[in-house]
Amino acid sequence: MSTDERDSEEFFRNRGFGLKIGFGRKPAILSIDFINAFTDASMPLGSDLTAELAAARRVLDAGRAHGVPIIHTTVSYDDADLIDAGVWALKQAGAVTLRTGTPAVDLDARIEFRAGEQILVKKYASAFFGTDLVPRLVSQGVDTVLVLGCTTSGCVRASAVDAVQNGFRPMVVREAVGDRSPRAHEQALFDLEQKYADVIDVADAIAYLDALPVVEA
Repeated sequence: MSTDERDSEEFFRNRGFGLKIGFGRKPAILSIDFINAFTDASMPLGSDLTAELAAARRVLDAGRAHGVPIIHTTVSYDDADLIDAGVWALKQAGAVTLRTGTPAVDLDARIEFRAGEQILVKKYASAFFGTDLVPRLVSQGVDTVLVLGCTTSGCVRASAVDAVQNGFRPMVVREAVGDRSPRAHEQALFDLEQKYADVIDVADAIAYLDALPVVEA
C-alpha cells in the first residue's frame, strides 16, 4: 500500500475515523491569536491572513448578532528573560516579539473587538493550557466551540484537541483559520477532521448561529 493510499480520506473512513461530532446547543466562539504579531507578514511570526480575517469577521458578526460568548486569545510574555515562556522560547526566536504591553500582542484591528467580549492571555499553544478557559465556558453552559484563528498547525490545532479532551465539541471553521505554511495548514485540518474536531465551512457556522435566538440590542 502506497503512502498516498494510507493518507487518503477513504483509508481513514474505512477504519472508522472522521465521524461527525455535530453541533451542540450552546456555542461560544474561540478566536485564537488574531494578534498583530501573527497577522502582520513583516513580523517574524507573521503571515498574510487577510482572507482568514475576513472569514472570521463573518462568523464573529453572526455570533455577535445572537449574543454568543466570544473569547479572543493572545499570547504575551512579561518576564524580561522569557521565563514565562518556559522551554518553548528555546524553539522559536520570534517569541521575543510577544512582549506584554506592545502592539504586537494586541488584537488585529480588523477583528473589531467589541465591549463585552473576552480576552484570554495564554503562554503556550493551547487556549486551555494554564488558563481558566474551562470554567469560563462551563459557567456559561457552553458545549460547542467554533474555532477561528492562527496558526492552524499550532495554536488552533492544540486548542481544538484540548477542547475535545475537556468535553466540548470543537468546530474548526476552515476558511477562518490560517497558517504560515499551506502544507502544514492542510495537514492539520486533515488530522483534526479525522480524529479531534469537525472541520466546517463558514456557511455552516453562520447557518448554525443564525438558527439561534436573536438577541435584542
